[in-house]
Amino acid sequence: MKVILADTAGFCYGVERAVELAEKTARDNGGCVMLGSIIHNANVVNQLCELGVRQVDSIREIRPEDTVLIRAHGEKKEVIAYLRAIGASCVDATCPNVLRLQQIVARAEEEGRIPVMIGEPHHPEVVGVASWSQHTVVFSGPQELEKWLQLEPLRRDLPLTAVAQTTCIRSIWESSAEILKKECTNVKLFDTICNATQKRQSEAADLAAKVDVMVVVGDRKSANTKHLTEICTERCPRVLQIEGAEELSPDFLIGCSVAGLTAGASTPASIIKEVYTTMSEEIKNTELGEESFEELLEKSFKTLNTGEKVTGIVTAIGPTEVQVDLGCKQAGYIAVEELSADPNVKPEDIVKVGDEIETYIIRVNDVDGYAMLSKKRLDAVKVWDDIEEARENKVTLEGKVTEENKGGIVVNVKGVRVFVPASQSGQPRGADLSEMIGQTVSLRITEVNRARRRVVGSIRAVAYEARQAAQAEVWNNIEVGKHYTGTVKSMTSYGVFVDIGGVDGMVHISELSWSRIKNPAEVCSVGDTLDVYVISFDPEKRKISLGVKDRSTNPWQKFMETYKVGDVASVRIVKLMTFGAFAEVVPGVDGLIHISQIADRRIEKPGDVLSEGQIVDAKITAVDEEKQKISLSIRALLTPAADDEPVEDEAAEVDE
Repeated sequence: MKVILADTAGFCYGVERAVELAEKTARDNGGCVMLGSIIHNANVVNQLCELGVRQVDSIREIRPEDTVLIRAHGEKKEVIAYLRAIGASCVDATCPNVLRLQQIVARAEEEGRIPVMIGEPHHPEVVGVASWSQHTVVFSGPQELEKWLQLEPLRRDLPLTAVAQTTCIRSIWESSAEILKKECTNVKLFDTICNATQKRQSEAADLAAKVDVMVVVGDRKSANTKHLTEICTERCPRVLQIEGAEELSPDFLIGCSVAGLTAGASTPASIIKEVYTTMSEEIKNTELGEESFEELLEKSFKTLNTGEKVTGIVTAIGPTEVQVDLGCKQAGYIAVEELSADPNVKPEDIVKVGDEIETYIIRVNDVDGYAMLSKKRLDAVKVWDDIEEARENKVTLEGKVTEENKGGIVVNVKGVRVFVPASQSGQPRGADLSEMIGQTVSLRITEVNRARRRVVGSIRAVAYEARQAAQAEVWNNIEVGKHYTGTVKSMTSYGVFVDIGGVDGMVHISELSWSRIKNPAEVCSVGDTLDVYVISFDPEKRKISLGVKDRSTNPWQKFMETYKVGDVASVRIVKLMTFGAFAEVVPGVDGLIHISQIADRRIEKPGDVLSEGQIVDAKITAVDEEKQKISLSIRALLTPAADDEPVEDEAAEVDE
């Protein structure tokens, strides 16, 4: 019997962020006020109260001098307005996914659309989100929605914006969305179910289908915990929802061989660990029981048979064999060559006297009273068991690429040859796969044929999941102004695309440098590492606008601190026009050399004398601080000082 814990059980990003904000605010302010429960978990709320967080249930209990925590579920629009009006300081711990939901509903209100929300009408998140529009209608599921549309057919032509509670069960949202698409003529659909919630529900469903007993841990007020229980109940005959280990009954696990465990997004890791440990101990106690005298006596007379697995204690280690006590009349011996698949390994490196060791019986000699054993053969069987289990449970394994094969590569995983087709290698089509030889890779087992000793794996599947997880992490944490270290993935004439951790953002050419450049290749190349920051982002269109220029440095200020009218500057010609040439004085600041100030003679066009990229000396003849324009003159340096007067302030009159 065993306990399987779901991979994503426990705190999600939004909950973890809210709790960390609450703890930090309490420490920094010597306490604060929590409006309602910051998350749906009594244990966490009690711990915060011990740190000096005061919980109130009414805004009337809040004083103007209070620092107020806005819970992860968000708050009603009018509550936020009231807190601002009285001058209270707010720390917004609203989950980013809920904030996005509020923004969609508020935008629908501005556009004259009616927000339709699928969720639990009385849940704090739903109540809060609904308040961001005066016309929001909430339905718990597709049946209520369909009835609303049938009662008044004209509603089918209304401009609707449909959203879902972030913890909504996916099947409920998808059924509702289908009705809206089929019945309504003007509807915008936004799938606002949190990615973490969707993954958690999917994992719980898969796990519940494989186990005899399913335990769901979480506060009874938690909507996502309740939904997990509902999902598990559809797939497992025995499901128990508890808040902590103290609610576990030993009788609940009797008769099961595999138990599953998951937890809601508001459940701390400490509670999950305590429940897991308690379940494991109960299973051990159920399995072990008490052996009777008759059972112990029968074990002492046990017989050994070729092909069986046996467990014994190492009693001696020699140069050619290891002696094992099997707890019966026969002694067990393991020849050195049967100890390990590695011919160079020494016996003492593998086992020590007193170690418990599991082996495979090769031969039994009852006449002389001994049995020949093999650890190597049992290890080989176990490896195949591990490989099959990894396929069933979608476990990621590591191995080393040993060779390029027809149509793919071969990876050694625990001594087993795993074939990875070229399409699953994670490399671009047509890539030289021989370059992967010697590399350690992570892969998923997709096919096992033990009889033919054939195993197929996929590196691409692991890379895809890692990329999806990285993308989710970026979108869950992104905010304007946040800095990332990214890699230039591709370049265009108008900018570059930078990978900031699984997600590409675009740096427009104007944001690459304060200097005027014609092509991004002037300042960077594919593969370069750039320090970028977020200018703006659109989660719906999955677009991110990035910048590289250091905004803390003002080029005009630098110019004003360095130069004054009458100074001579070494400038770079950056653009030729019919009326003159623009020259870079300092990075990010250009001045105009009017055509009349380029030479001491009349010229037809600036290109007769100057070329782009050329460095020349020019005199600063005028500066317009208000318009941030500079007039330059080369002619002033070529003629006597008495003639050095500009005919007109060209820079003040001409824009590029």
